[in-house]
Amino acid sequence: MKLYTSSRAPNPRRVLMFMAEKGISGIHTIQIDLGKGEHRGAAFMALNPMAQVPVLELDDGRTLAETRAICTYLEGMFPHPNLMGEGFEERAFIEMMDRRCELQLFLRIANCVRHTHPGLAALEQPQFGDFGAAQGARVRESARWLDGVLADRDYVAGDRFTIADITAFCALEFARGLMRFRPSDEGLANLQGWRDRIAERPGAQAV
Repeated sequence: MKLYTSSRAPNPRRVLMFMAEKGISGIHTIQIDLGKGEHRGAAFMALNPMAQVPVLELDDGRTLAETRAICTYLEGMFPHPNLMGEGFEERAFIEMMDRRCELQLFLRIANCVRHTHPGLAALEQPQFGDFGAAQGARVRESARWLDGVLADRDYVAGDRFTIADITAFCALEFARGLMRFRPSDEGLANLQGWRDRIAERPGAQAV
């Protein structure tokens, strides 16, 4: 299999961290240079007409896009350690938290960065600065919510590490780099402590 990725993009990092936590090897990674517009080239768009990374090319030539779908496939191919839930009930609650982290935290961070950071102007045309700033304020609302979640648990979706932790961690790391956002600066001690614990995991350090 081949994974089309981009080293600075947060969604590919989610897949790479997922793979690292599972100890998956043997998948060839191919870098797509977003700055040079390779994701909009004919060759890549033949793999994914949405012009987005990551994309997993299967051994039979089919291509699978969308981060959550790729992780679901890899979970089925490499079931241990389990990161998405053992039974239907645990899977449902993990998916709920993963989706909340993706839509309420990750997406807001991405929108803020895309529409306010001058370095992304070439990738996001037109930029809407007011929208980006408003999304930045909503990021802080989401971070306060997650800080509250982590007040009485060690991990985002319960008592063990799951894909929800990967989504939230990669979101915060993206905000850390391009928004200069740190939970401790906002008085979010639970979220900062969780982030620091996750950052020590080999899977986090491998990507």
